[in-house]
Amino acid sequence: MTSPSSSHFLRERIHDDLSRGVVSSVVTRFPPEPNGFLHIGHAKSICLNFGLAQEFGGRCHLRFDDTNPEKEDPLFVAAIQEDVRWLGFDWGHHLYHASDYFERLYQFAVELIEKGKAYVCHLSAEELRATRGTLTEPGIESPYRNRSVAENLDLFARMRAGEFDEGACTLRAKIDMTSPNLNMRDPVLYRILKRPHQNTGDAWCIYPTYDFAHGLSDALEGVTHSICTLEFADHKPLYDWLLEQLDVPCHPQQIEFNRLNLTYTVTSKRKLKTLVERGIVAGWDDPRMPTLSGLRRRGVPPAAIREFVERIGVSRSESCVDMALLESCIREELDRTAPRALAVLKPLRLVVTSYPEDHEEIFLLPNHPKDPSLGTREVPFCRELWIEAEDFTLTPPKGFRRLSPGREVRLRGAYLVTCTGIETDALGQVTTVLCTHDPASRGGDAPDGRNVGATLHWVSARHAIPLTVRLYDRLFTAEHPGTERDFLEEIHPSSLEVCHGFGEPGLATCAPESRFQWERLGFFCADRVDHSPNQPTFNRIIGLRDSWAKKTARQR
Repeated sequence: MTSPSSSHFLRERIHDDLSRGVVSSVVTRFPPEPNGFLHIGHAKSICLNFGLAQEFGGRCHLRFDDTNPEKEDPLFVAAIQEDVRWLGFDWGHHLYHASDYFERLYQFAVELIEKGKAYVCHLSAEELRATRGTLTEPGIESPYRNRSVAENLDLFARMRAGEFDEGACTLRAKIDMTSPNLNMRDPVLYRILKRPHQNTGDAWCIYPTYDFAHGLSDALEGVTHSICTLEFADHKPLYDWLLEQLDVPCHPQQIEFNRLNLTYTVTSKRKLKTLVERGIVAGWDDPRMPTLSGLRRRGVPPAAIREFVERIGVSRSESCVDMALLESCIREELDRTAPRALAVLKPLRLVVTSYPEDHEEIFLLPNHPKDPSLGTREVPFCRELWIEAEDFTLTPPKGFRRLSPGREVRLRGAYLVTCTGIETDALGQVTTVLCTHDPASRGGDAPDGRNVGATLHWVSARHAIPLTVRLYDRLFTAEHPGTERDFLEEIHPSSLEVCHGFGEPGLATCAPESRFQWERLGFFCADRVDHSPNQPTFNRIIGLRDSWAKKTARQR
């Protein structure tokens, strides 16, 4: 993680706890539910929990809060571990599951029953909702609330033995049905689910609720600071109540912070799952998705995400961060680290008529203009080249500085060329631009120092490799998708464009996930799944500048 640029209340709280001896060391945890892929919002929690533990010389656990076998999958477990490592963090030997503690949690539930703090309730799910009450009206006590301890112990054991059908009964905490906090109105602690579990198989047919398992798992692991997002603030009284009623090794502190909300993005797992299931995107790792797997496949560097999280800071007030800030962090990181390359997305043939047909030469170009340590590369040149179609026009508008009849331009690192003519097809479309070159301008500099209006990128047609290039844009057109209408109605219709261009030879042999700045085009990444020497496939990570702001301004 980057060095902290500023303090925030979580850092201050931990520092104060250490200085006052409230804790002797720091133990945090990142506790995802394995019911989907991690997204950009989770990155904030990952960076905070792992980063703060690292900063204060402590440790952070990775724990899967796997209490719902209906929605969990080993695929999600593996993806979450991969994403956390990719983001730059490791849990060492501290990988846990709430399901590791199922027997201990069961015994905790028994302890609550023995203390008269829990009871088996036979109300249906609908009846439970109907008797819970509202924010202004108290709940109604269950008719099963005052069963004896012995009867509750017997019923709970029979629940575990599988004697009851799903939904027939639950174990509820016995707290206060008149509490202003609905989470304290005799919440469900255990329910019957006769489903195999991704970690424990068929060993259990009753499962603890998230609220019951979460805080107790923290306590069993010796967590000192349970750092979570603000939606868990209303659950904190239950978190503390359970720890206070039971004989646990420690009482972790739950501290809430604001979650990461991002413009032009949805992070609801339900909505992300809908995008996948309806085929709007090509899976959880589609580069348009805000999942960490999607961001990785698009080519976003993990360092840029860590820097973004540090910049947005931490508070207790909900807010929505402008997507432009994340994009700025991505550009800054890539501009600093990505080597340069030459590629053409929408090719137009250019022939240097004054250059010998059978001749070719090699130009030595820097891999990075600001970092000599990245070295140089050999780029071949010959008579026929590919240039970008938009870099030529027959009738240049005012301010157009690129190639047109009679105009001289610079070919990056090669020669100065002047357009002398064109070739067209039967429809009158330009198919070839004809140029002459100045042999004395080798390397791209005019020998007499004359001013040349523009520099174009190019690729040698004889040596070029064909590229499949996916041009990704934001997935949504609305700044806050789903606030005014169905979020599916706000899908950007042109969020993906596939084109077939050409690139310099080295792009074929680069490893998957290699990142480049294609000069004048933007930042691109070799696809981690589809790229190969036989089928070079690249994703556009981001443009060189914020073209979205200009585009949306024009639309407005």
